[in-house]
Amino acid sequence: MNRPAEEQQVHTRLMKCALEVAESRAYWRHTDGNERAQAEEAFANYWFGERSLPRVKVLLVNMRARFDAFPPSLRILHSWREMAPATRTAICHWHLQLADPLYREFTGTYLEQRRQGLRAEVTKDLVTGWVGEQGPERWTMATRLQIASKLLSAAHSAGLVKSKRDPRQLSYPRVPDDALEYFAYLLREVDFEGTLLANPYFGSLGLSGGLLQDRLRALPGLTLRRQADLVDIDWRYANLAAWGAAHFEPLRLAAGAPA
Repeated sequence: MNRPAEEQQVHTRLMKCALEVAESRAYWRHTDGNERAQAEEAFANYWFGERSLPRVKVLLVNMRARFDAFPPSLRILHSWREMAPATRTAICHWHLQLADPLYREFTGTYLEQRRQGLRAEVTKDLVTGWVGEQGPERWTMATRLQIASKLLSAAHSAGLVKSKRDPRQLSYPRVPDDALEYFAYLLREVDFEGTLLANPYFGSLGLSGGLLQDRLRALPGLTLRRQADLVDIDWRYANLAAWGAAHFEPLRLAAGAPA
């Protein structure tokens, strides 16, 4: 069985679906991924509120790409009943990065480069120009403008951009320990460019270098040791599924572990 991997093919799904934190939460609440969610059922049962059937179909396509593609993530998120808003936002951000290489490059590389400049800010014109450099030549200016708008909207929802008006100052959101530990375990099972200590996922939220190492050392689910250039990590749980079973009662009961 092939390991899940971060998406490499540039696409335009972001034009119809940005970060969608509230919609992601609704998706997690209604399905655990054991059966493929059907648009008609989601529409009839108001999973996403009073959204049209075409809009529900768009949301489901994106939710599947972001969460179903990385088992056992959806089962864990479905069982994670008490989740802080900051944790939810970080998880949605990381899963969108996994599913969308343009958003991953934008938040993990481009915005970081802007932070190193004289002004830690962006404008829609700058982002539109960047999209033109990243995307295929066939993309029209209208497409570039719309993608730039959605990139900025998603980054704003993730807490990386402070405002919706130019010039937009850059910021870092708070990343709770439970979100960081969840995604560290997920990255163990995903093929991605980089390492646990140097990647666009953690880096996009200001977690890199010594700060990231300190944050990882403080997590109860792993032990990180570093001597010079040698890094050794002991994982308390065998995989993400075991981590989930240890933390959430529905998964623990399903696994037959003691309550």
